[in-house]
Amino acid sequence: MKAIFKKYLKTVALVWSGCLVVFFIVYIYLLLPQIKTKKQTEKELADKKQTYDFALKVSQEETKIQLEEQLGNLRNTLRNFVIDFEDSTHLTLDISQIAGEKKVASFTIKGKDERGGKSSEIPGCEHICQNHIKVSFNADFNQFATFLNALERHRPVLFIDKFTITRSDDDLSSHPVDMELAVFVRKAQTGETLSTI
Repeated sequence: MKAIFKKYLKTVALVWSGCLVVFFIVYIYLLLPQIKTKKQTEKELADKKQTYDFALKVSQEETKIQLEEQLGNLRNTLRNFVIDFEDSTHLTLDISQIAGEKKVASFTIKGKDERGGKSSEIPGCEHICQNHIKVSFNADFNQFATFLNALERHRPVLFIDKFTITRSDDDLSSHPVDMELAVFVRKAQTGETLSTI
């Protein structure tokens, strides 16, 4: 009886082992690729659904109004930092008026030539360049501080690259100051209106 029981156990073990090997082979060659394909298809479906939902949302009138409002806000923010090419000529007049209001003495202003021109290119930037301006004047500390503060509050923003103050030997209350300013200028575009940028 023990021999029959052992023979029966061996037969069942061999059948189950054979079935496991067959199931494993079926899983590797048939089911696993289908599972991978299913996951990839689900991912593509999710991407297409997201694109569809975005297109549907954009097509709604309320969304268009919100996007136009955001675009207007971004353009206003840009105007705080970038001056139009045509308006860049008025910038020296603005700075001179600020100097007059703050009563600094011996004020001079001129464009700083870099690489043969008044403006310099910004690497990787197609629509904006940088203008450099050199300012010289005599002032005491309070005049200098109020002038500097007024320049920093100017719109569009004026960047103060560097400045030097030299102690005056003659007059202890007025010292020579040299400043280098930079401003972002929108380049003049050919065949394109500046308001579209």
